[in-house]
Amino acid sequence: MAKLRLKAVCSLMGVMMLTGLLYGCGGGGSGSGDGGGDAADGKGTTLTILNNWNGSSGPDTDTTPVTQAIEEKTGIKIKIDYTKGSEVEKVNTIFTTQDLPDIYTGPAWGGELDGIIKAAKEGQLVDLTDKIDKYPNLAKAIAKENVPPALYEKAIGGIGGKKYMMYQNQPATGNDVNDWLYGFYVRKDIAAKVGVDPQSVKTKEDLYQFLKKIKDANLTENGMPVMPLGGFHEGWAVGIGNTLFYGTSYVDKGDGSLENVFFTKAYEDYTLYYRKLITEGLLDPEVFTQTDPIANEKIKQGRIAVLAAHYPAILDASKDYVKSHPGSNYVPVGPLERAGAEPNRPVDLSIQGNNVTVITKKCKDVDAALKLLDFLASDEGFLLVHYGVEGVHWEKVNGKPVAKKEWFDKFYEDTTGKVKRNEGITIGLENITGMDRINSVGGGDIWADQDRLAAMDNARKILRPNGISVISAYNPGDVITKSPDWETLKPSMDQMGDVWKQAIFAKSDDAALKVINDLRDQIKKTGYDAAMQYVNEQLKGKEVVKLAMPN
Repeated sequence: MAKLRLKAVCSLMGVMMLTGLLYGCGGGGSGSGDGGGDAADGKGTTLTILNNWNGSSGPDTDTTPVTQAIEEKTGIKIKIDYTKGSEVEKVNTIFTTQDLPDIYTGPAWGGELDGIIKAAKEGQLVDLTDKIDKYPNLAKAIAKENVPPALYEKAIGGIGGKKYMMYQNQPATGNDVNDWLYGFYVRKDIAAKVGVDPQSVKTKEDLYQFLKKIKDANLTENGMPVMPLGGFHEGWAVGIGNTLFYGTSYVDKGDGSLENVFFTKAYEDYTLYYRKLITEGLLDPEVFTQTDPIANEKIKQGRIAVLAAHYPAILDASKDYVKSHPGSNYVPVGPLERAGAEPNRPVDLSIQGNNVTVITKKCKDVDAALKLLDFLASDEGFLLVHYGVEGVHWEKVNGKPVAKKEWFDKFYEDTTGKVKRNEGITIGLENITGMDRINSVGGGDIWADQDRLAAMDNARKILRPNGISVISAYNPGDVITKSPDWETLKPSMDQMGDVWKQAIFAKSDDAALKVINDLRDQIKKTGYDAAMQYVNEQLKGKEVVKLAMPN
């Protein structure tokens, strides 16, 4: 897949994700995984879908205009269930308890994908090898040229010679690249109160001093202190300050070989920086334990000065407060320097789609599931899921979808998003619509109001002055999972995130470093050196990711 270089002119698809509980597939079918649904050609079949994204939610009822339209087109009814809490825990739990949906869709990275790969190896997924080519929209999305190379080799191209996974949301063209604009954002009124131009904040020291000024201003909101820096559920995405210290998770040791950044001084510096933020009261100490509703309530109360996350989530969470407090909108900080990047370098975005989708062995009708997914991945299905019913919610103008004013106004007035979900839009189905064609086939985010679009465009100009570059190089993090030592090594590597949190809450810098060094020793003892030797051998002569920012 050729590397795409382009200016960041991408339109927003709408806010990520959507929260509820898992419904298992349960009974009601043969459970054989070989078809044989409730009726011929899938008609009359009801399929359960697990949308494994924390923070997702659905409509008040299972039937919406969109799901009704899907049933009319395919004869298939759907019931979508949602995840509360950790996606990694959820994917592991459903396969352990066998409380399985017919169709699973979830993140295509990290521990979530590892859980799906494990399920494939255990025979818990339907082998699609001899089926997928009959469904052209699904087959196109997993073609080798349409998948990042390391991810294709790791999972999408096959496990043990068999194909189990479908792949969603990889941009179909350069114009479909969706840049979520991850970064630090400050309330405009607070920046003015402390006398700091957000665009003057460039370095890690600048950011620290900025947060310190906010702290020293002793700001309050309804009698409660304003916290300088906060985030969303379980600390998402406070840790993105790591890009101030290192370029990506695997770095060059100086001799051309790679090592995980956890073993570097840069990682220690990053950890101690965040420990200083915690120690000095600059970072909300509850950020790593709070739920999404609690995080959103703090924002609605005006109690967080700087937020670290992607911009759409921040715009949505702050909408109510801004409406009642004009001028309190969040604006970008920076752009901040990136470790190892030249100032004029385009921002390197790690775009790896959003989703991997599988059919579980408990699916009551595999052919119906594939028929449903192939329809959703068609252009017709894509437009239906993203925009609603043509002629009802939107119409085509000069060949592109345009929102009907009646529905635009209804969605705009509803700050909860509930009205849109009850129409069947943004309920998780967009995660199973094949390649992302939001601009090449669609019309961008037709439901975004002009103020929102202006805010996104302004943030893009500030944070992406040199455009973006979509990464197509090999990611060592995908390669290491194929090492013979990975099964032994993985439990230790999985502790990195938790250990980092322990370290930043440690009583001293020395105590923080000890926590890190103890895990380093454990990782070494469980096969790290052999695994890295495998990685370096596999990647010899190949282009490897050196700089990366989340998209």
